[in-house]
Amino acid sequence: MSNASDPLVLFMPSGKRGRFAKGTAVLEAARELGVYVESVCGGRGICGRCQIDVQEGQFAKHGITSSLDHISPFSPKEARYKQLRDLKDGRRLSCSAMIEGDLVIDVPQDVAVNAQVVRKAADERIIERNPAVHMCYVEVDEPDMEKPLGDLDRLKAMLHRDWGFENLEVDAHLLPRVQSILRKGEWKVTAAVWRDDEAGRPHLIALYPGLKNEAYGIACDIGSTTIAMHLSSLLSNRTVASAGASNPQIRFGEDLMSRVSYVMMNPDGREGMTKAVREAINELIGKVCADGGVDRADILDCVFVGNPIMHHLFLGIDPTELGGAPFALAVSGAVHVKASEIDLVMNAGTRVYTLPCIAGHVGADAAGATLSEGVHRQDEMMLMVDIGTNAEIVLGNSTRTVAASSPTGPAFEGAEISCGQRAAPGAIERVRIDPATLEPRFRVIGIEPWSDEPGFEEAAAKVKVTGICGSGIIEVIAEMFLAGIISEDGVVDGSLAARSTRIEANGRTFSYVLQDGAPRIAITQNDVRAIQLAKAALYAGVKLLMDKQEVEKVDRISLAGAFGTFIDPKYAMVLGLIPDCDLDKVKAVGNAAGAGARMCLLNRGYRREIEETVSKIIKIETALESKFQGYFVDAMAMPNKTDPFPELSRAVTLPEKSQSSDGGEAGGRRRRRAR
Repeated sequence: MSNASDPLVLFMPSGKRGRFAKGTAVLEAARELGVYVESVCGGRGICGRCQIDVQEGQFAKHGITSSLDHISPFSPKEARYKQLRDLKDGRRLSCSAMIEGDLVIDVPQDVAVNAQVVRKAADERIIERNPAVHMCYVEVDEPDMEKPLGDLDRLKAMLHRDWGFENLEVDAHLLPRVQSILRKGEWKVTAAVWRDDEAGRPHLIALYPGLKNEAYGIACDIGSTTIAMHLSSLLSNRTVASAGASNPQIRFGEDLMSRVSYVMMNPDGREGMTKAVREAINELIGKVCADGGVDRADILDCVFVGNPIMHHLFLGIDPTELGGAPFALAVSGAVHVKASEIDLVMNAGTRVYTLPCIAGHVGADAAGATLSEGVHRQDEMMLMVDIGTNAEIVLGNSTRTVAASSPTGPAFEGAEISCGQRAAPGAIERVRIDPATLEPRFRVIGIEPWSDEPGFEEAAAKVKVTGICGSGIIEVIAEMFLAGIISEDGVVDGSLAARSTRIEANGRTFSYVLQDGAPRIAITQNDVRAIQLAKAALYAGVKLLMDKQEVEKVDRISLAGAFGTFIDPKYAMVLGLIPDCDLDKVKAVGNAAGAGARMCLLNRGYRREIEETVSKIIKIETALESKFQGYFVDAMAMPNKTDPFPELSRAVTLPEKSQSSDGGEAGGRRRRRAR
């Protein structure tokens, strides 16, 4: 039995934490919390599957100072394993390492079997091919004593004659290699020429002997939680491979402002986070290349998107100025750099393009999603929402487009929820509640049957139900509202305890027990409040944009991002996460930011389109808008205290509007605006 004086241990990337007595094995602590750490050998220290990393530093958001001194010294079993097999520097075997103080533990993705489900695949849209890189085969004149023109100069002359490239610049890394490549190819070579803009100067970035009829590019979305990458052929546009991974910066802070705070409080914080994300990207490049059978040196162009803080950290820019008003970006326009300049391992000439950021908290990812969904090309009034720890909102049509961000925090991703977790096998993702009996049934990631169907118990014995992820949290709270378990103000009705054992008292408040087993999963009053605060911040931001556009309703809604992909639009509307709209016109569009990045990779014309579009988007700073507070308070109710939802009412029977005796608490407490 743990007590308040025991060490606090936080596992990443799951975000699960607990207190454990000194001398407890890290593996035992992980199992008790439901964190999946594989151990095939049963703790004998011979399989090496249970590897973990101990993170060092101050993690203010979690109130933890983690140090290598807080874990037991290297054990004989670990020393033997390192000698006989391989244990990376800094890695420990969790079956042998004992807890001696507060710790932040990272479960590496390269040894985790039940890693977070990164559900971001490339879409199948047809994109007209117009890449920034052109593969140009030429046959170069051999040297002639009577015409003492250098080998490189004759190559440039052929590229001008055959391909029309004037004023060609040559990357310095090619200068020592041109002669050997020309002779190896017997004066027949393929030149890779990069030109981002037709009006710009072309650059010779790679040179191959003979005919080289393939080249590749990557499109990458750097999310605060997840990094998603697509490897595509620049010659055929086909997507060769896609992969994703958790963003390792999570260990420095779950939400964006935690990471800015970490930079402020730690002198080497920016460098540490930049290094972490670049290393993760390099590993993903290796993975997509292995999956697609591609040499990473054949990747010649890259496009990246991300929110402003991810964008800055990726480029090595200190994000401190984004931590407070006026939320100044170091650079808002598109950025061009060489991959080698930012420590990305590909071809020495590989180029990197990042989409422009829209505003201080509306980033290149929102620009990518805007491009992908074509908000600025619509005749209808279209709302595009990318729901994450910081929701990015774009509303507009071909006449005018406005954008803003709202600080929703990490509640939708499972953080700040008592039984919450990220989307991984074992997480509840779908919930239904019988309004008559108040009995639930649910579906779990990794288990095909619902909880009330044959085969569930057998499957659950293997996968284990461990918590509830974002889409499940949305559905369970919406279902609790529809079943009358919570009022429109979000108060759990304690009088229902007489009807069902699912309603239980917790001091002065009540909880709803979703699973009465191991582990016990209950939705507490604080959980409901956390979701109310997050959804109210998002809805208030949407209302401000609707005011700017002078509209009472929207015609179409796109829910972007991995989280948006798996939200049921009906439940999002019941909760009041999004405004009323014809449900047939509300759709999940997946990783729209990544799709926009891929469009820019395969057709440089889209780069010019989004650069022009972003320059015209009107930016709204919610923190400065006087109406935000009132909209926020109204949006605490479900679906909303004042706004009607006629379209939703046609599809769902909403409870009669009523006031709980505690209702004022919901409306009166406002979330601290993390910026």
